[in-house]
Parts: sequence; C-alpha cells; structure tokens
Amino acid sequence: MPWMQQDLMSLREEFVHLVETERLPLATLCERFGISRKTGYKWLARYREAGRAGLADRSRRPRRVRPTLPAAVREALLAERRAHPCWGARKLRQRIWLQGLTPVPACSTITALLHREGLLGFNQPLAPARRRFEHPVPNQLWQMDFKGAVPTLAGPTHPLTILDDHSRFNVRLQALPNQQTATVQQALTETFRRYGLPDRILVDNGSPWGSDAAHRDTPLTVWLWRVGVAVTHSRPYHPQTLGKDERFHGTLTREVLRDAQWRDPAHVQTALDRWRTVYNQERPHEALALAVPASRYRPSLRSYPEVLPPIEYDTGTFVRKVQQQGEFSFQGRRYKLSKAFRGYPVGVRPLAGDGQYEVLFCQHRLTTIDLREGRD
Repeated sequence: MPWMQQDLMSLREEFVHLVETERLPLATLCERFGISRKTGYKWLARYREAGRAGLADRSRRPRRVRPTLPAAVREALLAERRAHPCWGARKLRQRIWLQGLTPVPACSTITALLHREGLLGFNQPLAPARRRFEHPVPNQLWQMDFKGAVPTLAGPTHPLTILDDHSRFNVRLQALPNQQTATVQQALTETFRRYGLPDRILVDNGSPWGSDAAHRDTPLTVWLWRVGVAVTHSRPYHPQTLGKDERFHGTLTREVLRDAQWRDPAHVQTALDRWRTVYNQERPHEALALAVPASRYRPSLRSYPEVLPPIEYDTGTFVRKVQQQGEFSFQGRRYKLSKAFRGYPVGVRPLAGDGQYEVLFCQHRLTTIDLREGRD
C-alpha cells in the first residue's frame, strides 16, 4: 500500500523511530502507517544501513542496460525470416552463427525481435519432445511416399519424395504426372544412378508399391528386389511408421505448397528444385542438432546395375517358374503367389522341419509351405 500524502521523509523517519522503540510490533506499525510489511522492512533496512539518507527515494534507472542488436545482425535475422517465414528462432540463430555475425543473440531475443516486427504469424506451436530413432549410417534405409496430388491450372501433379533415414537428406523431390509403376521406376532409376543403391526402402501399402496389407508384392517391388534393394512396408493405418517422410511432407506444405497458385507441373517443379537446395544445404534441422542434412549424407557405395543380374539359387533349392496367374507347382500341388512374379523363377528351399519349405525370390523369403497340410 502507498504512503499517506504527507512529507514522505518525515513519515519514514517517524516510522523507523517508532520501530526502534520496540513498543509495538512492526506489523502493527505498518498497518497504522498504511504500508505493507515488505515496505516497512525495506525502509528499516535502508535506515540501519545509511541513516536518514537511506530514506530518500532511489533512482529507478536499471543498473544494467541490455545492449541493442547490431544493425547487421538485426537486418540479417529479419532477412532470413522473410525468406523463410516458417523458420523459428533456433534455425535463425544457427544461420546467423554460420554466417559469422556477432554477437549471436539468444533465441528469446530473436523471438522478441520477430514479435516487434510482426513476423510471428507463420510459427506453429512446438510439438512435445519424442524419442527419435534413426539408422546409424546413410543409405541403410530410405523412406519413400507420394505427397499427394497438387492441383495446377493444367491438371494435378504428384510429388514423389524420398528421404534418407539417417541424415534426413532428400534424394528425390519430383513432381510426377501420375503414380504408375513405369513412372516411379524411371524416377528411381535416375535416383539410383546419382546416389547409388540403399540397402532398404520403406513404403506404405498403397499403389504402386502395394495394393493392400495382404497383397504387398507388385511389379515395382519385384524390380527393386532384382536390382538389390529390399522393400519393407509400413503397418496398415500407421502413417507414423513413415514418420520422417511424413514430417518432411508437413514442412514442404508449409514452406512451399500452401497458399500458392500453380500454373502447371513445371511451375511446381521449379519451386521444388529451389526449395530442395534450401532444405538439404541451408535449413538447420533440429533433429540433427541444427546441422543441415547435406552435412551428414554420403552417396552409397553400391552402384546401380545397368544390366540386371540373372536370378540364381543355391544348390539344393528347387526352382519353379511362376505361371501367368501367379501360381507355381511343387510336389504335385499348386501354390498361389502374386501375379507380379509371373514369368520369374522362384526357389523352394527345405527348412529344418520335415515337409516344410520356404519360397524365395532373389534370396527374399516370400512365404512358407507345409506339405503335411491339406492340398492347396
């Protein structure tokens, strides 16, 4: 509570004098003088420290004045934010540090600057921290998916995205005319020729790499096995299995595709090419301790085979040719595979159990059969 409107110095002096007499508790005197106990203790401490002079008002000027940002740092921050409206304070701070500008401001200072300049409208709330898993080296796993149709004035286009699991490096970002097998195979061939072969590619269960959870083998996955790339499918109705690529799609939407009017697929591709360079080489990635994906990526040592090797199986493996309906015969019985294997040889190799076999294609197990069961 404030002091009464009288001579403040006299009132304060009288107050501390009465406290020194110890006739009344300090709390009672504070109540009678209309001040809080905190204020009473403050003036008593100042009086005991400096006498009557300690009762005078002190300047409220701050002891330390926060230094203002140098003009070069301020303008660089604002320029980066205007060029990348979705980047937050941590990414902007990393960019300033990489440019060698000093002093490097704190994230809170950058956020306050953006707030004053009215540049916080594009920020999204931070998601809660999650435990991340990544493969230890590049090219052990690529994640691949379609972003979804992007409408243009000349018709829809379909951006294909392929992301390296370890480095988050985008190895392919191409606006394709459709999602057909031949179109995707051509895009993958060009990617393999430039970056080499990954050990494995993770995809969902949709076309062209699968029709559903029960029919995952397609001509595209058969071709990938033939060139030496394993294929893994995500769990049905669990897009989080492809979490890194799904997260990439969200960033792509916010920073490129949202609120844009596209003339044709070539217009989209021009924007994708420009942004892919920024994403791989300039944009600090928070999952990589603010490093850029290009700093962690290395091309694969496995080159793309321009001529597909012959399909061969080990000694002791029975070889059967898959017929037009996706069936093959073994021990007087017919077994059903996907039509994607028609015309190809498959291997039937005995297992430890009597009458049990595994069916292979290019050393990849397709299924198992048991001759002890009823006829198929």
